[in-house]
Amino acid sequence: MKTLTPAGERLLTVASALFYERGIRAVGVDLIAEEAGTTKKTLYDRFGSKDGLVVCYLERRYERWCAFVLAHLEGYPAGRGRIFGVYDALEAWMRANDRGCGFVNAYAEFGGTDHPALEIIRSEKEWTRALFVRLVAEAGLGDADDGDADELGTKLSLIHEGAVIMSTAGDRADAIDMARSIARTLVV
Repeated sequence: MKTLTPAGERLLTVASALFYERGIRAVGVDLIAEEAGTTKKTLYDRFGSKDGLVVCYLERRYERWCAFVLAHLEGYPAGRGRIFGVYDALEAWMRANDRGCGFVNAYAEFGGTDHPALEIIRSEKEWTRALFVRLVAEAGLGDADDGDADELGTKLSLIHEGAVIMSTAGDRADAIDMARSIARTLVV
């Protein structure tokens, strides 16, 4: 992601909060500029369009999520515990993200279109799946060459995604604990 001016950072910070809290299409550039203490011209000068700002929002969120999970996993020893550490990271992340997954929310608004946000959304989902695949292989639970690690990692990723949905839209406070428990039955 490109380096932003202080006004650009304010715009991105404000837009990120508004997009996540209210929805991307529900938030106009007038509100973003006003809340950031800038003008629409500044927004367009920095991001080109609202779509450009949306892409930056999702790129920043993606970067933050990846960094958060990887930093969280540093506290876990190599092996199976790192797999469960991803669920622990998710639980910690969700404490400040009570509207669910920002990428799923964005997909609900842009799925079926050619919006440039879709590439970032899919990249984030693939990154999380690939992380599980890598952790499974590192724990010696599957052979990367015959697809075992890929299959188990994909299952763990699906459980992870389901936990996000159930903890928010499903109103299940125990969803991440249940996901972790299901994962333990697979990681034997």
